Amino acid sequence: MQNYGLIVSNPKVMMGKPVIRGTRITVELVLEKFAAGQTEEQILRAHRHITREGIRAALAFAATLAGPRGQL
Repeated sequence: MQNYGLIVSNPKVMMGKPVIRGTRITVELVLEKFAAGQTEEQILRAHRHITREGIRAALAFAATLAGPRGQL
């Protein structure tokens, strides 16, 4: 299992996609919701078991992957 703070990846959970720790909410889902125009508050209301810190960790994780290094 890979662990990047609040973002974890486990082959037995969501086919190994990075998720917010303690949930089955993928980083991909968080990005899709923002891309669709949802706000952080709307995401938090729709998924009460995640935190603001979890959402921000998902964004930071995605930014790292999109950055110049391209990987962690």
